[in-house]
Amino acid sequence: MSQSNASGTSSSTNYSNAQNSSSGGVNSENQVLTRGRLQDLVREVDPNEQLDEEVEELLLQIADDFIESTVNASCQLAKHRQATALDVTDVQMHLERQWNMWIPGFGTDELRPYKRAPVTEAHKQRMALIRKQMKKF
Repeated sequence: MSQSNASGTSSSTNYSNAQNSSSGGVNSENQVLTRGRLQDLVREVDPNEQLDEEVEELLLQIADDFIESTVNASCQLAKHRQATALDVTDVQMHLERQWNMWIPGFGTDELRPYKRAPVTEAHKQRMALIRKQMKKF
């Protein structure tokens, strides 16, 4: 991923290195979400909540799988554009298209308009029926 350092130059991660480092077994040194950080997140949500060890393992595995699949798909996007480095836009494109996620503050500074869900005909009929019933009272 491209990042700017203090001198203003851009450093990049070679996407082939990112793919190789993301494969293989789970290593606690390489985990983005550690057991301690997971417990901190749970305490932020509910200070009285305690996770079972099996639940912690499952959540850590899900997080690792998500990160691995995101890195791999983003690397494939970078490879598709014939780039030698993984860029933030590759990750953004994968997250937006696969997971419908948009992380504000990264990449472009464009404002993302709120997309209102289209109103179906069935919804319009239900709302008309509700309005009709409300008029009777």
